[in-house]
Amino acid sequence: MKKKVLVLALSAVIAGSGAAMAPAFAAGNGPDVNGNQTVQTAMLTTYNEMADFLKKEAAKQERLELEVIGQTVKGRDLFLAKYITNPENPTILYLTQQHGNEAMTTEGALDYIRHLGSGSKKVNEMLDNVNILIVPMLNADGAMGDVNFPLDNYMASGRHLTRFNADRVDLNRDHVNKVTPEVQALHQNVLQKYKIDYMIDFHHQGTQEDYFGKLTTGALLTPQSPDVAPEVALNSKKLATVLYEGVDKTGWAFLLKFDEPTTNSAVASNAMALQYDIPVILFEMRGMADHSYEPYVLGQKSNGYLIKQAFLAMESTAKAIADGSIDSADPSVYDNLPEQHYSY
Repeated sequence: MKKKVLVLALSAVIAGSGAAMAPAFAAGNGPDVNGNQTVQTAMLTTYNEMADFLKKEAAKQERLELEVIGQTVKGRDLFLAKYITNPENPTILYLTQQHGNEAMTTEGALDYIRHLGSGSKKVNEMLDNVNILIVPMLNADGAMGDVNFPLDNYMASGRHLTRFNADRVDLNRDHVNKVTPEVQALHQNVLQKYKIDYMIDFHHQGTQEDYFGKLTTGALLTPQSPDVAPEVALNSKKLATVLYEGVDKTGWAFLLKFDEPTTNSAVASNAMALQYDIPVILFEMRGMADHSYEPYVLGQKSNGYLIKQAFLAMESTAKAIADGSIDSADPSVYDNLPEQHYSY
């Protein structure tokens, strides 16, 4: 077990909270497995369901263009949902499910795509001023459990979902060598093709990260490599502040700073900043849909608030980029967030 230096008090930044907008369990305390709950994956969107949804929305939404950027090891198409009204607008990229067992990030992205097609005046005004790129389910083979290694020791009932791609490679450790077709597609046909000004890399962590007994619903981390350009580091903190404030105001979320900072240049949150000068944040949400290690797996009763949390992260950051308020975001809000504790 890791040993952490305990921060003595929460900063004033995270002391306040708004009115509750979700059931009580949504404050981080949705049930983990603890040996007494069957974790069902049947309600999670399958790859084929996602592909059908994206194609239907692209046919229906005037502003949405769907692009196939490559294929997985097993030949599944990888999709990019594009909202590009003006190439001169600032552009944000949302990346979900590099790890196939981190499924609520994609569910939130699909809800956000549906929202962007609502036709509301506010949404259309926003889309006039920001370009949004969404890569849902980058690790589609892992998300479907269609891999070249056994998953017999995984916990979920139904299809299994795994962190790795079909060849047992962690996509989020491949952004330097780029040996996997999934990561090659992301770099060649998204990162090198479009001018991206901001990026959020969505993930899930374990179920027991907390702060003096209060379980966190998520955690944020900016690029940690010392070689990241100062302006990129600063704008990453501003992006983290906007996300934090947009989600924290719900009153039920509890976001802190991620407790496992890494300078590994092959991890997306460092790689995108180093290779493309993109301000980027890692957003880790509580619990995984499946794993061989029980304390990482979160029961499906928590799905609702996690999906909403991912949705709000996208909504709040896109709005702030569109209206320019991200430029005045206070980076010290992020700087002053305590690290969550690793409590396993």
